Amino acid sequence: MALYLTEAEVTDLLTMEIALESLDEVFRARSEGKVGNIPRSRLPIGRGSYNLMGASWPEAGIVGHKSYAAGAGGASFHVMLYGTNGEGLLAVIEANRMGQVRTGAASGIATRYMAREDASSVGVIGSGYQAETQLEAVAAVREISTAKVFSRTEERRTAFAEKMSAQLEIDVQPAESAAAAVRDADVVITVTNAAEPVLLGEMLGMGAHINAAGGNSWMRRELDTHAVAMSDIVATDDIDQAKIECGELMRAAETGHFSWERLVRLDRIVSKLRRGRDNDEQVTLFESQGVAFEDIAVCNRLLQMAKEQGVGAELPG
Repeated sequence: MALYLTEAEVTDLLTMEIALESLDEVFRARSEGKVGNIPRSRLPIGRGSYNLMGASWPEAGIVGHKSYAAGAGGASFHVMLYGTNGEGLLAVIEANRMGQVRTGAASGIATRYMAREDASSVGVIGSGYQAETQLEAVAAVREISTAKVFSRTEERRTAFAEKMSAQLEIDVQPAESAAAAVRDADVVITVTNAAEPVLLGEMLGMGAHINAAGGNSWMRRELDTHAVAMSDIVATDDIDQAKIECGELMRAAETGHFSWERLVRLDRIVSKLRRGRDNDEQVTLFESQGVAFEDIAVCNRLLQMAKEQGVGAELPG
C-alpha cells in the first residue's frame, strides 16, 4: 500500500543532517551514471504555471516526480514516488517543507566541497523562509561563527537575525546593505526573488564561495555578470536545467563573459572527479537550480523512516 505523508509528518521526520546525507549519496550515484533527471517543465495557467520535474534512481528502486501549481496565491508541492520493480505507487508526499530543507541542503553540499576549509563567516542576502535553511546547511558543514543578513525590510532582517542566532547559536547580525552583509564573508548566500542583481562582483572578497539559490528563471538574476565572470569554478546541480533557467549564467554567456563549457556538475565535485577549488584565493560559485533527483532522494529517505516509525496514512489499493 502507498503511504501519504503530510507536511506535519515530514516536518517531524526530516532534519538537515538527513537531507545532507541523502543528497551526498545521490550526487555520488549520479556521478556514476546511476541517476536520471528530467529538467523542470512549465505550463502556463493564467497568472502562474504548472511545474513538473522527474528523476529516476533504479539502484535505489525509485522513480518519481515533483509537481506544483504556482501562482499569485503561492504554491503547493507534492512528490509521487514509484517503485522500479513493478511495485507501483509507493508514496505521495506533501513537499513544501521538504523542498525548503532540500534546497538548503544542496547549498550545504556545495559548501562542503567548494568553500575554503577554514570558512567561518557568512553573508546572506534575503531573509525569507528559504534563507533559514540555507544558513542552517552552511553552518552544518563548516564551523561558522558569524553571519550577516540583508533584506529590503529592516524589520524582517532583524527578526531573521534574532531567530537564527538563537537556533544556530552563532552571532547573526542584520546589515544595512547587501554590500555590508557580504563584505569579507567566506560564504555568500543569495536567496531572493530579485529580477535584477543583488550581488555585484565588486562586493566579493578573494576566496569567497557563493551559493546562488533564489533564481530559477531566465528572467531573474541575483548575480551580475562581473560576479559570474570572476568566479574561477562554477558548478550547478544540473547543466541542462541551468541552460534554460539560470538567468545570470544565460546573460553572462550571451555577452561573452561565460562559456557553458566551464560549467561543472556538482556531482563531479562531490565524487572527487573535479576539484571544488584549487586554492584558497579562488572565488567559487554554486548555481542551485533545485532538481528532481534531489527531491526523490530525500523523499525516499522520508518513506523509509515513515515505514520504520509507523507514520503516514495508507492510500487505498
